[in-house]
Amino acid sequence: MAHSPRDVDVSMLPEYAFGHKGLIWWGTAGYMVIEGSILLIGLITYYYLRLRSDLWPPGLPEPEPTVATINMGLMIVSCVPAYLAKAAAERYDGAGAKLWLVVLTLFGIAATALRVWEFFFLNCRWDSNAYGSAVWFLMGLHTTHVVTDVADGGVLAAVMFLDKTDKKRLIDVSENSFYWYFIVLWWVPYYLTVYWAPRWL
Repeated sequence: MAHSPRDVDVSMLPEYAFGHKGLIWWGTAGYMVIEGSILLIGLITYYYLRLRSDLWPPGLPEPEPTVATINMGLMIVSCVPAYLAKAAAERYDGAGAKLWLVVLTLFGIAATALRVWEFFFLNCRWDSNAYGSAVWFLMGLHTTHVVTDVADGGVLAAVMFLDKTDKKRLIDVSENSFYWYFIVLWWVPYYLTVYWAPRWL
């Protein structure tokens, strides 16, 4: 069959690639843009309600930040195994990728357990008033992302131990770490908003 001058032979291109050269990276980045928009809307809603109230929190004690601060530190430290898992995957070190993915998943489980504990120190119910609803919405929204990624990491780790670790699976490990950075990064403004904005604003 004759080929048009515009035809390009892509048969020699790799089937997968790390970073922005791979389709999975673009899919993950696009998902983060969508989820980031929702997380931003949550913050905007909180501060809109704050501007509509003279007293904040209205008729409620401020949230206790001790457990949340510990969790903040834990999540920041968890970026180390995330980085090591990503680095191991990108140099095709299957054993290292498995090890650090498991460590990252354990950090995620610990962060989830602390997050559940945090809800007891919010000093409000979800139906207390608009403030309580906003706080629980923010906490629930971010917690959903944490739990989802921990479950994803756990399943990925199980698959890698039960099945042969091929190069395509290592790309999944790399992108899992990429998304974990996103979750940790978004917890910073959420932590400051939920636990410190009532004291500062």
